[in-house]
Amino acid sequence: MAQRILQGVVVSDKMEKTVVVRVERRVRHDLYGKIMKRSKKYKAHDPNGKFHEGDFVKIRECNPISKDKSWIVLEGASS
Repeated sequence: MAQRILQGVVVSDKMEKTVVVRVERRVRHDLYGKIMKRSKKYKAHDPNGKFHEGDFVKIRECNPISKDKSWIVLEGASS
C-alpha cells in the first residue's frame, strides 16, 4: 500500500518530538457547487524538534508511533 504524503502548516510545536500540522484541502459543495476550504490537524513525529509554528512541512503516513501520532515529518521550509 502506498503511503500518503500531505503538505501543511505547523500550528503547534509545544510537545516534545511532536508537531501539529494543519492540512487544507479544497472541496466542492454537493448542492451549491461553491469551492470551500476544509482543514484537518495531524500530529506528526519530529524527532529533532527543528520545526516550529508557521513552517510549511510535508508529512508521510507511517505505522502508529503513539495513540494519536501516525505521521512523520519529511521536510520543511521555514516561513
